[in-house]
Amino acid sequence: MLIVSQNLSNYGIPIPPNATFRINLAWVNSLDELNGILEKHTTHSIFLDLPINRTKPPANNYSVTDLIPILSAHKNIKYFAISNVNSKNDLEEYLRLIPKDITLVPKIESPEGVSNIKEITESLGEEKVVMLDHDDLYSALIKQGQHPSEFKNYTNKLVDFCSKNKVMLLRTIGVLFSDEEKRVSQYIK
Repeated sequence: MLIVSQNLSNYGIPIPPNATFRINLAWVNSLDELNGILEKHTTHSIFLDLPINRTKPPANNYSVTDLIPILSAHKNIKYFAISNVNSKNDLEEYLRLIPKDITLVPKIESPEGVSNIKEITESLGEEKVVMLDHDDLYSALIKQGQHPSEFKNYTNKLVDFCSKNKVMLLRTIGVLFSDEEKRVSQYIK
């Protein structure tokens, strides 16, 4: 699966027809703005990313209940990611509320999430997809006083589990850098 960032569209970079378009709600200032983005991208599958318990700026202002009407109205939303999933308990509300035709994607960002990956994926539906946030996993390890070398061990444990259990593991491959900021958010005017 190829997932591309919403930021590509800010720079006029064409999105490949087979790509899934990721909208990170941390960077969306209002539900009206989200609807506008979705209206522009009706031909792509959408990967909607809801940051939960985000500690870095920008912060989103949406609850899952705010998003349900949007999820129901836009049938091209195929994936819904939840940040900071440490156990199956973190998914209960979303499993209950998210429409069944949308694949729920837990984002693994901590040693606890890696350690509990079996129970997390067992709670998912038929399509099992997880996303690894490398940066946040590394930061969580350091905050817990673990040695930086443990990052490789946790990453390998997650990769091995997903490979052996037919779980799709999404990982970051590169980023977009620019000297011109084209988006507006809560902390950039």
